Amino acid sequence: MATEVKVPAAGESITSANVATWHKKDGESVAKGDVLVTLETDKVSNELAADVAGVLKIMVEEGEEVAIGTVIAEIDESAAGSAEPEPGPEPQTESASEPAIEEQAPAESAPAPATGEGKTIDVKVPAAGESITTANVAAWRRKDGDSVSKGEALVTLETDKVSTELEAEESGRLEIVVPEGEEVSIGTVIARITVGAGSSKPAPESAPAVPAKESSKQAAPATPEKEKAPAPKPESAAAEAKPDFKIVDAPAERPDTTPVAEGRVTRRKMSMLRRKIATHLVNAQQTAAILTTFNEADMSSVMKLRKSVQEDFIAKHGVKLGFMSFFVKAVVQALKDVPQVNGMIDGNEIIENHFYDVGVAIGTEKGLVVPVLRDCDQKSFAEIEQDIIDYAGKARDGKIQLEDLQGGVFTISNGGTYGSLLSTPILNPPQSGILGMHTIQQRPVAVDGKVEIRPMMYLALSYDHRLVDGKEAVTFLIRIKDCIENPTRLMLEM
Repeated sequence: MATEVKVPAAGESITSANVATWHKKDGESVAKGDVLVTLETDKVSNELAADVAGVLKIMVEEGEEVAIGTVIAEIDESAAGSAEPEPGPEPQTESASEPAIEEQAPAESAPAPATGEGKTIDVKVPAAGESITTANVAAWRRKDGDSVSKGEALVTLETDKVSTELEAEESGRLEIVVPEGEEVSIGTVIARITVGAGSSKPAPESAPAVPAKESSKQAAPATPEKEKAPAPKPESAAAEAKPDFKIVDAPAERPDTTPVAEGRVTRRKMSMLRRKIATHLVNAQQTAAILTTFNEADMSSVMKLRKSVQEDFIAKHGVKLGFMSFFVKAVVQALKDVPQVNGMIDGNEIIENHFYDVGVAIGTEKGLVVPVLRDCDQKSFAEIEQDIIDYAGKARDGKIQLEDLQGGVFTISNGGTYGSLLSTPILNPPQSGILGMHTIQQRPVAVDGKVEIRPMMYLALSYDHRLVDGKEAVTFLIRIKDCIENPTRLMLEM
């Protein structure tokens, strides 16, 4: 008798669900009440438990989107309590009714010690947010077969938003299941740790490899060779029949992660972050009416002020007074004076923001990230500079978190760091404005009827013309120009 596992109703407006993560394997015995699967809809995530005990048969794989009421698995109740088949093809007569256990001595068959040694812990890809369903195994910090300690960093995982490091929950021997460069679903087992086990490097006197049939009859050596798995547990016999990820040490055998030379070109796989950036930028241009207006600012006053107070500023606050804090404060003032720019379109509605969280674009080796400086209207110049330094360090070390990137109302991008003279920045949806800073260049300008050489910076404001009119955009940019050219008034919020 088989009991169907169906996708339950989750609300009148929800017609489908995504099979996010199976917590049990196909062919595995389950007990009543065991969590079987995590289902995700466009609103919520929920876990489905087994109504009966039996053997699970999975019918819909992870990542599939199915309609409400779809049968995604069956539980064979008639198989409940029945013994799993022996992994060895020819079990010994005297232990036919016993599960396969490695014999340490011919005189006795002692059970595994009662301590935690010998148990296996799965290393799974953790959840990283409602909108994140996959992660990329970017870099293993330890090798397959290495001994690892509890709390030691094992692997760096990359999603389309952030990078995180996964640590060992227990000490033991690491068995890597998924190699670097693979993209896997949230909840996927990417490695296992055998608790209490040492390194799996074979001893010089190890016996030569023997065929699988014969080896199943022999007592297992203390340390198996790398390419052979340890004796499988009874419940994993069905899983052993399925092909698993191949663990390969040689980079030449990893075409998916290593750049491949093809004549006059080299082909390599796009990182998740780069794919997300590409999709994000294309969507921004397709969903907003982006227009850019330009102006220029005389940086003389800001540069003179910085030079005069820099030593005292560092002595008091421990950070340098940079240009970015002036522009962040200028943006806050402009947002207050032209509130239309501090808004965004949501469907047929306009959202007016009454806070001033400003994103600052930071370039890294892996791509551009935009961490958000919170409540910039309430922070001092020193606090803003310290926040920028902290975010730059986190971005460099791959420690940026998802919450660091969320909730901004406006973005500043400083292409001048790389020498850009002029550009048209792309919006960071759903925001309605982005300011582009550029390199400071000595140029001749007219001052009181005379030609003078001044340090000038071109400024570019890209905005969503659906919400912001040209007059408002120009007024906003001129307000920033005035604040930068009169930094004393800016500090007094005038």
